[in-house]
Amino acid sequence: MQTNPKTWTADARALPTDRPLSAEEVLAKIKAAAGDDFLDGSLAPREEAASGDPAHHVRCRFRGPALRRVVEALLSTQYPHLSVIAAVDCGDSIELPYIFALFSGAGHDPAGSSPDAAKSREVRVIATAVVPKSDPVIDTISDLIPGALFSEREKQEMIGVTVRGIPDPRRLFLPDDVPEGVYPWRKDETGIPPDMVRELWKTGRGVDGVPSAPEA
Repeated sequence: MQTNPKTWTADARALPTDRPLSAEEVLAKIKAAAGDDFLDGSLAPREEAASGDPAHHVRCRFRGPALRRVVEALLSTQYPHLSVIAAVDCGDSIELPYIFALFSGAGHDPAGSSPDAAKSREVRVIATAVVPKSDPVIDTISDLIPGALFSEREKQEMIGVTVRGIPDPRRLFLPDDVPEGVYPWRKDETGIPPDMVRELWKTGRGVDGVPSAPEA
């Protein structure tokens, strides 16, 4: 049986050796990892996951330098899954929510040895790294989670965050005629300027090839 020594057993027949943590314990783990860079955190009321099993939300914010420490702490749990990296222009800062699901497979118990194991103990984590807009730099986590690379590339081109150590900085979505220093998700002067807005209604071309309605 092959195993991944960093996180979980690769064989679905094997039960995880570490018990799933409660939402409170996950938040405490994040706070300890972030240290002095921790800003705030909260627990959302219990909700139902899509599967119908109980799930909990953990929300927290921390300064950018703590990102890798927080991600490493989350990866030390069972069944960590990074869903997406989001981004929000908050004026003087940019917030980058890293959205995780933890323990979503921890209830798997084919032998039926534990009645409690039949239920999922999923904890959803929104771990938000805050970087100042005056110096919007964050470290890559692509060496920890290879799939994060595509979200990191998106954040570089769409909101102007520099991802330090990123192995592939190429654009993903913007065409070559969009100049450097223009970031579509920004709400300030570096956002899309008016002369770059495509007003298809003026051309009569419409969207997706559907002709637009004529002007009254």
